[in-house]
Amino acid sequence: MSENETLAAKQDMPISNRWLVVGGAILIQLCLGAIYAWSAFTAKITAADGIYQFSASQAAWVFSAGLGVFAILLLFAGKLLATLGPRKLTAISAIVFGGGYVLGGFFGGTFLGQLICIGIIGGAGIGLGYVVPIKVGIAWFPDKKGLISGLAVAGFGFGAVLWVKLAGSWFGGLLNTADGMMGLPGVQAVFVIYGIIFTVFVLLGSLVMVNPPEGYKPEGWTPPPPSAKAATGAVDLTRGEMIRTPQYWGLLAMYTGSALAGLMVIYCIKLFGIDALQTSGAAANATIAGAMAGTAMAWYSILNGLGRIVWGVASDKIGRKMALTAMCVLQGVIMLLFFKMGHSVLGLTVGACIIGFNFGGNFALFPSATADFFGNKNVGTNYGLVFIAYGVAGIAGPQVAGFFKDAAKGGDVSAWTTPFLIAGIACLVAAAIGLMLKPPKHAHIEA
Repeated sequence: MSENETLAAKQDMPISNRWLVVGGAILIQLCLGAIYAWSAFTAKITAADGIYQFSASQAAWVFSAGLGVFAILLLFAGKLLATLGPRKLTAISAIVFGGGYVLGGFFGGTFLGQLICIGIIGGAGIGLGYVVPIKVGIAWFPDKKGLISGLAVAGFGFGAVLWVKLAGSWFGGLLNTADGMMGLPGVQAVFVIYGIIFTVFVLLGSLVMVNPPEGYKPEGWTPPPPSAKAATGAVDLTRGEMIRTPQYWGLLAMYTGSALAGLMVIYCIKLFGIDALQTSGAAANATIAGAMAGTAMAWYSILNGLGRIVWGVASDKIGRKMALTAMCVLQGVIMLLFFKMGHSVLGLTVGACIIGFNFGGNFALFPSATADFFGNKNVGTNYGLVFIAYGVAGIAGPQVAGFFKDAAKGGDVSAWTTPFLIAGIACLVAAAIGLMLKPPKHAHIEA
């Protein structure tokens, strides 16, 4: 038995292989990522002849509420993690998150019902559980922070593919086949089914959410020494120390600009695809266009998951600063081109893939950058403050798109040009900030 295994045994750590933690993390995030499947429901709940008849802005508010509450709860999740431990906090997340969807099924017949159950309660469940796999994963893999941050949240991106396809097309599409189940319309019946699945799966993942023993180091790995020239995570800053550094505010601004594009497209890709593909003649009617846009969203989700891994690995090789800057530049350029691309099936799909790939990179790069700049020890609490940017972007992105969509008369497709322009510029500004980032100065760092 190795030294680390002996330490784990003494501290009752039932983890025989650290890669089991990664498996549990992916299972948890596979469920929490269901919020990105919201586009599967937007056409149904905004249909003028449907039972809900929400406006585009109302549909955006359910999604935005989930993202905003997610980000707010993440502020407290770090402290709860230290108090309750990763297993208990993940179990609570499972009950709150899954419970929100079940309640949304039974009480989600109105905008207010969906806003509270799916948006607020569901978003709270995500916020409580999201940080656990990241913190536990980085603790077990200090030698591979970029890779593990990517893997730990890859399920969040991949999960949307599963939930979008299950709702829309696989096995006839649950939105169709579950219609009338328990006396509920299709949308609400799917909420109930998903809520039960989420609760069970996240509880299973919680079983391997265990911290390594104090002082744990992977076999053969030596921590890099503190340096004034490179952000290595060797110096630990508290929340109070972190927010007094310009690096914190730089990361916050970068994250807001970069996430704005991805979250906007997650919300509106089906609505935009229906408008653009019909206008160009690529689709004969809204049903066909919606199916094509749904496929593009599925590819978005697949590339979103891959982007978390690829950008994480790339950042371990070229450095977090270069990876962040490159990601934001590429995202900015594609957002400026997306309106034109979206008028063909191929263009819509390729654009969605690139946007999803870059958006996924946020979730590998920003937790790792937080650990690099402000230390590994407090990343669970520090990242909550950085993640505020995601909440801001989650409200701004969908709301900007929803506003211009509702303001358009007669469904004019040109209404989408302005929100995409705003998102593209925001990404390029984020890239410029990235070029100026330097390691924070701190009294504990020796030149």
